[in-house]
Amino acid sequence: MGAIVMFLILATVAPFLFLQAKKMAFAVAQSILLIGMWLYFFQVTMYADPGVFSITWSMFYLGLIGAHVAWVMFIVATVKSSPGYKESLTKEKETLLS
Repeated sequence: MGAIVMFLILATVAPFLFLQAKKMAFAVAQSILLIGMWLYFFQVTMYADPGVFSITWSMFYLGLIGAHVAWVMFIVATVKSSPGYKESLTKEKETLLS
């Protein structure tokens, strides 16, 4: 159950990553999916499994996919904005031009 909680926490941060990337629609969609994710988690831990392809089940897995997209976008943006990456691009360009 610890891995699920870790993924839920990472998914909870995802709307803020979308906001940082200026993707407002994705941030709103992920926020809505988060409600279903946490509801599904509490249903499974406290009551019974709501079943495959239920609304909360779908929201849980779509939220996990959305969180994955947010974290990949964040990592790509972080690498692109790093000074070391920009420096390596200019060195690469200089070697290609000479």
